Amino acid sequence: MLGTYFYHEIIRKTIIGFGTLFNDINIRHEDRNGGTLSETKVPLTYGPKQKFLAKLEQQAELSKAVAITLPRMSFEMNNMSYDPGRKSSITRTFKAVDTTDNTKAKKVYLPVPYNIGFELNVMTKLNDDALQIVEQILPFFQPAFNITIDLVSSIGEKRDIPIVLEGINFSDEYEADFSTRRVLMYTFNFNAKTYLFGPVAESTDGLIKKVQVDYYTDTNTDTAKREMRYKVQPDPVDAGPADDFGFSESTEMFSDSKIYSPTRREDV
Repeated sequence: MLGTYFYHEIIRKTIIGFGTLFNDINIRHEDRNGGTLSETKVPLTYGPKQKFLAKLEQQAELSKAVAITLPRMSFEMNNMSYDPGRKSSITRTFKAVDTTDNTKAKKVYLPVPYNIGFELNVMTKLNDDALQIVEQILPFFQPAFNITIDLVSSIGEKRDIPIVLEGINFSDEYEADFSTRRVLMYTFNFNAKTYLFGPVAESTDGLIKKVQVDYYTDTNTDTAKREMRYKVQPDPVDAGPADDFGFSESTEMFSDSKIYSPTRREDV
């Protein structure tokens, strides 16, 4: 169990998926007549807000030629917690097609639900810039927004992960003299409801290529005689799960009292 190496990059993919939501936000400055003076894409960086506030304090003089550009956004993962409300059986497994060879199947245990906490920080020096950014974010979260993530690429396991907005805080870092840079900050707290998968193993059972069902007219299965047999299999028979295929169906009627033996694979 423990000691078997595997790495599906699920947490990394969740972080990237979360950041992608906010990497194309713009702000505009207009003149008195409503004409656009400038349009700026707000830069997005992964890292704690304390890092950027510390740099602002080190470069607090407005006369300096080099300083951190505002507005700016940053985000970071700040917590992880197990979600018992989405728990499923820990001993159940399911099979999936190997994406590298569609004639083979893989087996994996059902995933474990985890919530990943994120903090998104919006830093500006003008209140209108902050409000433009906030209004481009809030309408999409009611309170969740779903993103699709390829959690386990080897079996093609894609799931919609809800990104839930938990709350918003506001602060105004402007307590010094006129030479100090003002920083307006909006802090958004999110929860990503993702799933973590364990190791993926080869399935020795293979793929189901044929289904056979016998029908009886009596409810007593010990004495009932079969009346009809229904068979279905893919067409062509050697088609893989990812191929474009149809189904071949057949029906047989019986008047004998035989039953099908799965171990001997014949009627007895």
